[in-house]
Amino acid sequence: MKKPVVAIVGRANVGKSTLFNRITGGRTSIVEDTPGITRDRVYRDADWAGVNFTVVDTGGLEIRARDDYIGNQVRRHAQIAAEEADLIIFLVDARTGITQEDEIAAKALLRSPKSVILAANKVDNLSQAALTYEFYKLGFGEPIAISAEHGMNVGDLLDRVISSFKDMEMQEEYEGDAFKVAIVGRPNVGKSSLLNSLTGEERVIVSDIPGTTRDAVDTLFKLDEQDYLFIDTAGIRRKSKITDSTERYSVSRALKAIQRSDVVLMVVDAVEGVAEQDKRIAGYAHEAGKAIIVVVNKWDLVVKEGDTMNLYDTYIRQTLAFMKYAPVVYVSALTNRGVHKLFELIDFVVVQASQRVSTRRLNDVFRESVMRHPPPTKKGKRLNVYYITQVKVRPPTFMVFMNDVKLFHFAYRRYLENRIREEFGFEGTPIRLVARKRD
Repeated sequence: MKKPVVAIVGRANVGKSTLFNRITGGRTSIVEDTPGITRDRVYRDADWAGVNFTVVDTGGLEIRARDDYIGNQVRRHAQIAAEEADLIIFLVDARTGITQEDEIAAKALLRSPKSVILAANKVDNLSQAALTYEFYKLGFGEPIAISAEHGMNVGDLLDRVISSFKDMEMQEEYEGDAFKVAIVGRPNVGKSSLLNSLTGEERVIVSDIPGTTRDAVDTLFKLDEQDYLFIDTAGIRRKSKITDSTERYSVSRALKAIQRSDVVLMVVDAVEGVAEQDKRIAGYAHEAGKAIIVVVNKWDLVVKEGDTMNLYDTYIRQTLAFMKYAPVVYVSALTNRGVHKLFELIDFVVVQASQRVSTRRLNDVFRESVMRHPPPTKKGKRLNVYYITQVKVRPPTFMVFMNDVKLFHFAYRRYLENRIREEFGFEGTPIRLVARKRD
C-alpha cells in the first residue's frame, strides 16, 4: 500500500505551517505572522499511532486586490490540492470567521471526490469552541476545533486523519521483482522523452508544452533477464495556467513516485542547469534514502569546448553538494546518446544500496578510522566510540555505539561516512549513521 499524502490547505495566515510543524514534530516550515511567508512547498513524513503518511504544507495564497484574481487563485489552489493529495485538511481561522477565500475554496473542495477534514484553528481553550459553529455552513460537517500553536486537539485531528485512510481506496504498489525506477525533475526537462528512449518505443506522449504528462505513468520493461518498472512523473499544466501553487504541486507528484521507487533518475536540463525546484526534488529523494542517478539531458544542445564535461561535473557536485555520492550521466533522450548506460548504472546502484557488510569487517575499518582521526572533545569531555554494526539496507544504515550522542558532531559523522564509502563503496546511495548511547 502506498504512503498516503495529506495536504494542509487554506488561505494565508490561518496557521498551516504551524500545524505542519506540530504534526511532523519539527520546525521545517518558516512561521511568521506575515501572510504568505511560506514561499515553497514543504513536505515531511509523519507517523501517528503507527501509521506512516506524508504531510504537505502548501503555503499561503498570495492575494491581490482584484476580486477575480482572489477567486481564481483560491479556487485553483484548492483544486490542485484535491487532485494531488489523498486527503485534505482544510484549515480555517476560528477567530476571523468565514471569509470570501474560505467560501471559494470550500466550493472547489466540495466538488472533489477526495476526503476533506475541516479544522478550525486558533481555538486556545474549550470555552472558545463556539467560534467554530459558523463553519458548519461550509458543508463539511462538524469542524474540529484545534490550536496548532499549543497542540490542543491536534491528536484528535490526527485520529480522524488515519481513520479516514481506512475508508479510502489506496492504489496498491507493484509487488513484483522489477527494479522500480522513478523519473523525476522539473517540467519539460525531457522525462517522457527519456522513458521513450529507454524502452525504445512511444510509451508516453512527448510535447514541448509543460504539463503533457498529467499523472504518474508506470511502464514495465524487460532487458535481458532483469525487469524494470519505470515511473514517469506528471508534469504541470500549460504555461498559461502555471501559478506558484501549481508549480509547487508538481513536487507532490514527484514525491509520490519517489516513495514507490528503488532508484531515482533525477533529470536535469543541461542548457538550463540545476534550478531550485530540482534541488527540492533531489533533496526529498536523498531524505527518503533512495539510490539516485543524476541524468543531465539535452547534452547534445550544449556547446562543447575542451573541458566542458569536467566543468559541468564540478558544477553539478557543487550545486547538489548533499548528494555527491550520486553518479552523473550525460545523455540526449532525443538522439538516444548515452541512454544505454543507464541500465547498467541502475543495476549498479541497486546492488550498492543492497550491500551488507559484516560487523567484523566494518569494525576493523572503524577502529582504524578512529585511531587515524580520534573523536573531538567538547568542554573537556571526549567522545568515545565503541563499535558499529549495519542494521539495514536500502538505504545502508549503521548503528554507532558511543558514550554520549551529543558529542557526535556533524563533521565527525561525515568523516566516518566518508571512510565507510572509501572502503565499501555504497556509490549512488545515501547512507545513515544512527548514534546510540552505550554505558
